[in-house]
Amino acid sequence: MSYCINPACPQPQNPNSVNRCQACGSELILRDRYQIIQPLGKGGFGATFLSKDTSLPGSPICVIKELRPSTTTPSVLEMSRKLFEREAETLGKIGHHPQVPRLLGYFEWKKHFYLVQEYVSGSTLKQEVKKQGILDQEQVKQFLIEILPVISYIHSQEVIHRDIKPANIIRRSQDGHLVLIDFGAVKDHVNQTHLASGGTGETAFTNISIGTSGFAPPEQMALRPVYASDIYALGVTCIFLLTGKTPNGLGYDQINGEILWRPLVNISDWFGKILEKMLEVSVRHRFQSAEELLTALKTKEPEKKQVEPTSNSLNTAFREEPKEPTVFHEHENDLSWMSPNTQVAQKIRERKTRIEKKPATRSLPQMKMRKEVTKGYLTTVSPKKTTAELNSKTPEKWTAATLRSAYVKGRRDFADCNLSRLNLRNAKLSGVNFYGANLHQSDLQGADLSDANLGHVNLTNTVLKNTNLTKAYLSTASLAGCDLRDADLTNAYLSGANLRGANLCGTNLTNAMVNDRQLDMAKTNWRTIMPNGKRGSGL
Repeated sequence: MSYCINPACPQPQNPNSVNRCQACGSELILRDRYQIIQPLGKGGFGATFLSKDTSLPGSPICVIKELRPSTTTPSVLEMSRKLFEREAETLGKIGHHPQVPRLLGYFEWKKHFYLVQEYVSGSTLKQEVKKQGILDQEQVKQFLIEILPVISYIHSQEVIHRDIKPANIIRRSQDGHLVLIDFGAVKDHVNQTHLASGGTGETAFTNISIGTSGFAPPEQMALRPVYASDIYALGVTCIFLLTGKTPNGLGYDQINGEILWRPLVNISDWFGKILEKMLEVSVRHRFQSAEELLTALKTKEPEKKQVEPTSNSLNTAFREEPKEPTVFHEHENDLSWMSPNTQVAQKIRERKTRIEKKPATRSLPQMKMRKEVTKGYLTTVSPKKTTAELNSKTPEKWTAATLRSAYVKGRRDFADCNLSRLNLRNAKLSGVNFYGANLHQSDLQGADLSDANLGHVNLTNTVLKNTNLTKAYLSTASLAGCDLRDADLTNAYLSGANLRGANLCGTNLTNAMVNDRQLDMAKTNWRTIMPNGKRGSGL
């Protein structure tokens, strides 16, 4: 059978004996060479089809990927051509790896663009989980160990995939190896053209393409992808393999923007910490490379130490006392209704209470020094530091003058600093990193904060009137009660930001990433320019 690729065709199935679709009249043999057999998938910008190359002996199977622009206007057509040429160039550059499909050809035909790729027979990880169920810790660990060398390879070619997800990883039926597919969202060090377009379906496209919602990390959604962005997407893929749930189905922490996955998985603390580092919202705290992550995975998981209690050790404090009969109210000691983490916390509190009630029998030296016997060796552990000692290292203090001076001298990183109530009016701070900082009630009127990282920043009741915030990253920032009148937030990233009571009268939000629910909590008027470029209405 031949398949018609016209998306509007009412009956795409056709017999092999015809060259034109019997239902709509479209040509069935592309470029007089490729006969479409069946569809494989479709997304916001096109579709993929299983095909035969009739020009070669035996008509070998291949994959035709069609890039189909939503309209044929010159700007969209040109953007589509750039996207098409970039994917073809990238596949030609990296397609020599055995776990990346080879590029067999590409062509433009009737204002549509086509890539011809090697056919990889097998199931995607998304299909595997749907059919066979979720994976356990060891299976996910082995998945990472196999796929990371592929990620390392494409990064060595200065390519960021930007769309790693279960649907883009195939387990090849021929040998069981994983193959990474769909390089339509790649970003390399050469092409950095800034274009914008709307997308439909699962994948969103901005600045040509940014990846899949939920799998793409914040910095990638803000159009600043780095190699560690692929590590984040790989971490989200692991969570899907462990839970069978997409990130949008898991939910997010409203404070820090982290995916709420931990209570749903049954894994060791060691592996949990690895996944947590892969999924860090802040790039600086994430694994920076595939090699670093691979090293962590190959490090032997620490075994749980069992320390035998001795009379000379504080472990005697943990010996159980003879229990007297206790009467509980109905269900009082039934913890099954709690989550596993809550149950553990409850048991720790009960144990601590018993210890605190026990009369102190230790001598002064024992109070100051803790000793424990491990495998025949006496290990001395230094006494715990007091609160005063832990707080002896005071955080760096900033004034408006010292911050301005540091910026002029080249410093850009002020993450997690306390900058509340500073007068930074008209300050030139383009590209500054204030991630996690406290700017509560500061005056930044007329300041230049373009390209600034303001993620998770406390900007409550801060003055940002007439401030330049173009392309600023404000994910999960608190802007409650903030004065943003006449501020420029063009192309700003405000996903997850708290705008309750923020004054957006006269603010320019053109192409800003912010939803209607957020804007409903803020004050706008007819001078406010909404993300779609139109004027707002009402106050």
